[in-house]
Amino acid sequence: MQVVVLGGGVIGVCTAYYLAREGVDVIVLEAGPDVATGTSYANAGQISPGYSTPWAAPGMSLKALKWMFQKHAPLSARWDGSLFQLRWMLQWFSNCNESSYARNKERMMRISEYSRDCLQQLRAETGISYEHRCAGTLQLFREQAQVDAAQKDIRVLHECGVPFELLDRDGVIRAEPGLEGASALIAGGLRLPKDETGDCRLFTQELSRMARALGVRFQFGMRVEKLLNVGDKITGVQYEKGGKRGVLSADGYVMAMGVDSRQALLDVGVDVPVYPVKGYSLTMPVFDPSRSPISTVLDETYKIAITRFDRRIRVGGMAELKGVDRTLLSQRRETLEMVVKQLFPGGDLSKAEFWTGLRPMTPDGPPIVGETFFQNLYLNIGHGTLGWTMACGSGRYVKDLLLGRETQIRQEGLSMRRYSRNVI
Repeated sequence: MQVVVLGGGVIGVCTAYYLAREGVDVIVLEAGPDVATGTSYANAGQISPGYSTPWAAPGMSLKALKWMFQKHAPLSARWDGSLFQLRWMLQWFSNCNESSYARNKERMMRISEYSRDCLQQLRAETGISYEHRCAGTLQLFREQAQVDAAQKDIRVLHECGVPFELLDRDGVIRAEPGLEGASALIAGGLRLPKDETGDCRLFTQELSRMARALGVRFQFGMRVEKLLNVGDKITGVQYEKGGKRGVLSADGYVMAMGVDSRQALLDVGVDVPVYPVKGYSLTMPVFDPSRSPISTVLDETYKIAITRFDRRIRVGGMAELKGVDRTLLSQRRETLEMVVKQLFPGGDLSKAEFWTGLRPMTPDGPPIVGETFFQNLYLNIGHGTLGWTMACGSGRYVKDLLLGRETQIRQEGLSMRRYSRNVI
C-alpha cells in the first residue's frame, strides 16, 4: 500500500512515521526546503494536554471587543476581504458558551492526553531527543478574577482525571523560583504537573530521520496545486516543482498542510473551517538559570507562554486574524519583550530571534482528524495552537483509521461530521 502525506510539519511527519512502522510505503510532499520550516519551526514549545482549551470560551466575544482597543492585546482582527473570515468568526462566537466550551475542551483533551501517551511511548522505544522536559505547565494569574474563572477549567480537569494544583502566590514561586524577581503582580496559578515541553522543530527533524530509515521518501519544494478525483476516490496530486508540473498517484492520501489545506481541499468540494491565526515568538539564550523558567509559564493575561529549553528560552503567543500574512510587526515583539521582562527580568533580548507563523485553527477548537466522503482521503488538520501537543496522537489515530483498525480513543466529535451531515 502506498500513501501520500501532504505536508512536512510535525503533523505530517508523525503521520508518515506511524504509517511506515506498519509497513506502508509513504511519500511526504512538502513545499519548503526541509521538514518543520513553517508553523512547526518556532512554536511555544509546550506539550500541554491539560491546557487544551478552546479559544471559543464563555465571555470571549466581549473580551475580543475590548482587546481591539489595547496595545498589548492577546487577540486582534482585521478583515482580510473574505466572506470565509466572517463566517469563521460567526462560528467561533457561536461556540462561546458554557455547553460548547465543555464539549470542545473534552474533545481536545481526549486527543491531547492520548498524544502525550503516544509521545512518551515513542520516546521510550526510540530514545528520540528534542530538549524535552517533564516539569509541567504553570498557568499564571495576575488577578484574583482569573483565579476564580479557572474553576470551569478545573471542573473539566476533574471529569477527565487530569492532575492539577491550584496555587497561591507562594506556591507559584515554589513551583517556578525564577518568578520571585517578577515585577508583575501574581495572584496565583494553576499547575498541570504532567505537561511537558520540547523543541518541536528538533523533534520533527529527528523523527523524519527515523521515518527515512523506515523507507519514507521526502520530496521537498513540491507545491501542491490541486487534488484530482474520479467520483468518490482521489486519483492523484497535481504538483509544481521548479516550474515543472506533474501528478503523483497513490492508494491513500493524508492532508496535513496546515493553513494551506483548505484551498487544496476546496478543489474537490471539501470545505474545512480552518483559518490562519497568526502567532509570534522570540527565542533567546538562557541568561541566568536561577532567574529563568524551569518549564513553561503561561501568562493568562496576555496569553503568552515562556518555555525553557536546554540553553534557550522560547516566548510565544498572541493571535491575529488577518488572513495569510507573515509580516513581522515590531509592536508584537514589544509585547513579547514586555511580558518576559516583567516575569523574568535581566535577559539580553537583543540576541532574540523574532519569528511568526500561521496556526491552522478551527472555530470550535478541536482539530479535524479522520475520514472524508472520499474513500481514500483522510484529514489531519486544524490543530491551532496545539499542533505540537496533539501531533503524535493525531498521527497514530489517522494511521489506525487509514488501515481500518480500531482507534485507541473515541472518534466522536473529531472528524468533519460535527460540521456537516454530508461529510464523515
